[in-house]
Amino acid sequence: MTLLVVCLSWLGMVFVGVPIGIAMILVSVGYFYHTGMGMAFAVQRMVDGLNSFPMLAVPLFLLAAAILNSAGITNHLFGFARALVGHITGGLGHVNVLASLFFSGMSGSAVADAGGLGKMEIKAMRDAGYDDGFSGSVTAASSMIGPLVPPSITMVLYGVIANTSIGKLFLGGIVPGFLCAASLMIMVYLIAKKRNYPKDPVHSLRDIGRLFLKSFPALLTPAVIVGGIFSGLFSPTEAAAVTVLYAILIDLVVYKELTLLRFWDAIYETTRTSATIGTIIAGVSVMGFVLAREQAPQQIAGLFLSFVDSPITFLIAVNLMIFVLGAFIESLAILLIVVPILIPVALSFAIDPVHFGIIVVLNLMISTLTPPMGMSLFVVAQVGNIPYHHLAKAILPWLIPPLVVLALVCTFPILATGLPGLMN
Repeated sequence: MTLLVVCLSWLGMVFVGVPIGIAMILVSVGYFYHTGMGMAFAVQRMVDGLNSFPMLAVPLFLLAAAILNSAGITNHLFGFARALVGHITGGLGHVNVLASLFFSGMSGSAVADAGGLGKMEIKAMRDAGYDDGFSGSVTAASSMIGPLVPPSITMVLYGVIANTSIGKLFLGGIVPGFLCAASLMIMVYLIAKKRNYPKDPVHSLRDIGRLFLKSFPALLTPAVIVGGIFSGLFSPTEAAAVTVLYAILIDLVVYKELTLLRFWDAIYETTRTSATIGTIIAGVSVMGFVLAREQAPQQIAGLFLSFVDSPITFLIAVNLMIFVLGAFIESLAILLIVVPILIPVALSFAIDPVHFGIIVVLNLMISTLTPPMGMSLFVVAQVGNIPYHHLAKAILPWLIPPLVVLALVCTFPILATGLPGLMN
């Protein structure tokens, strides 16, 4: 009964508009007072949850993405992507997806992608004659690639929770990330062909080469991160700090567009986002203790094991649960509350933790597109000035490509574990 009251109280607060992290803290504090444990213990649990060296990678990757975006580097990436694929049927739709793939190698965040590239992409597509539903849907759907291709903030958090190699998770997300990009571009082509959308003229090889040289320092970012980790030069957490230094260095030497005001704006944006994530992590830490004390993990695991008898049925059940929860709860909260309960069950079925991590992250990114609570939909609707209800309806067909990729990754584990296995 106590567990039921805790869960219903938290859900009630969330649905009336209380921020997720604050709601978890308030419910947990009420539980501690009810059980006589007091406020001091709650504070200690929150501090312990945030006191993690790998967690430092989160604000550092956010800062690197903000610097790259503030310095106007996204414009160079968009221009290079347009020269490469703008001439294909549905031109700017393909550019949208490819630019997100490029930017994902620097941001590690779906929201950073949607906010950083979204306004520019939607304006370009709107000016070219694409309707808002198509433009907003492509922008939102392509933003989910960000946390799949290294670096990935979501994978850092999963690695900390599951005690799994973050470097292997980074490598494991590359193939699914490229598959998502390819499937979205197929969707763009089919819809653009049907609606007779415009396309750009073919660029000369000279123009493509010139734009590539401008974009090359930024495109090199994921190679610097992954190469440094697996060469032993630095850890994944230190890689985040290296990424920040690299972002500043390439702007000072190559692009020269980062002013002090823009740098301050990047720091402010990073601080605000990091504070939001930190509040959720603190809330999850204290509420996680409450759930563990009330034996929620054991009850949920027992429920799963009562009707799941094989790895594939377990994965189907997990995907359905995350997909449904993702329509109503922010993906970060699902990752930090639900996933720690599921990991021991996954290990009991001998599912590779890297494979399971890629499945979870991919499903969580799909949840950023599912109305009514899809975070990427809110961001794209805001930056593109598109009515939310219009975008929520238009996004539904665009859930098909990533769901197909999710099914492939579940069925063929080598898609997630192949590259990490080669590194071994």
